[in-house]
Amino acid sequence: MNQFKKTYLAFIGGSGLYDLPGIQNLKEEDISTPFGSPSDKIITGEIDGKPIAFIPRHGKGHRFTPSEVNYRANIYALKKLGVTHIVSVSAVGGLQENTAPGTAVIPTQIIDKTTYIRERSFFGSGVVGHISFADPYCTDLQKYISKACEQEKVTTHMGGALVCIEGPRFSSRAESHSFRKEGAVIIGMTAMPEAILAREAEIAYATLAFVTDYDCWKEETEPVTVEAVLAVLKKNVEASKRIALAIHKHLPLESKNHIFNAAEFAIMTDKSLIPTETKRKLDILYGKYWK
Repeated sequence: MNQFKKTYLAFIGGSGLYDLPGIQNLKEEDISTPFGSPSDKIITGEIDGKPIAFIPRHGKGHRFTPSEVNYRANIYALKKLGVTHIVSVSAVGGLQENTAPGTAVIPTQIIDKTTYIRERSFFGSGVVGHISFADPYCTDLQKYISKACEQEKVTTHMGGALVCIEGPRFSSRAESHSFRKEGAVIIGMTAMPEAILAREAEIAYATLAFVTDYDCWKEETEPVTVEAVLAVLKKNVEASKRIALAIHKHLPLESKNHIFNAAEFAIMTDKSLIPTETKRKLDILYGKYWK
């Protein structure tokens, strides 16, 4: 399979990030999917002639809880537009001393603690597939994120695991200490199933996380509150916009990535047995493999 593609970068905005500046030829795309409606209309356009897209994960005005976000629709809609790369911008809690509030973190692993309320795969309904997920994030894309953070002089921690909890509540102190013992460096509520769906959709994906608080493991800190999170969030949002534009600027016009063919050997179901309706739904994702 051809691994070269024209680069099309999209950003999924987390808490506090609901738009990106400087987009020309701006459109609001109302994309339909077989998995329902995305969180909101997708903003598309160009910056310096290069395509860019943006979707607010929780919808404009922050309408959806982490468990209510339609992750499948969001990823499918971006795939339908032709997106090749996704940067997930997320607000998180810091679980180690060196992931302090105000720090940017580029995690390299995920620990999934969600409770399966969320639909987490495009497979099913007559087609079985198993995607490799040993390394959840695209290392190539992470390099560009790191470079952009350095350019914008933002204190950045590279590496470590993000633990994803169901939410929407924050952690208990016992949970927070437990996650620290497991080796997680940050905690969030939206990394899963977003990351695995991006991999199933053969889209290069990485997270740019901004730490808003120390969770509640530091005994001298107060319990996490929305008020405290929002105070730090306002400072982080402006930095995240600058970094997003720097990432977009430095990404090459054309990319080669093994993730673009991540599902090539994943589907186990005999092609002749896959229901016609399932093939129709997933044609954008996997049609090239069963035609």
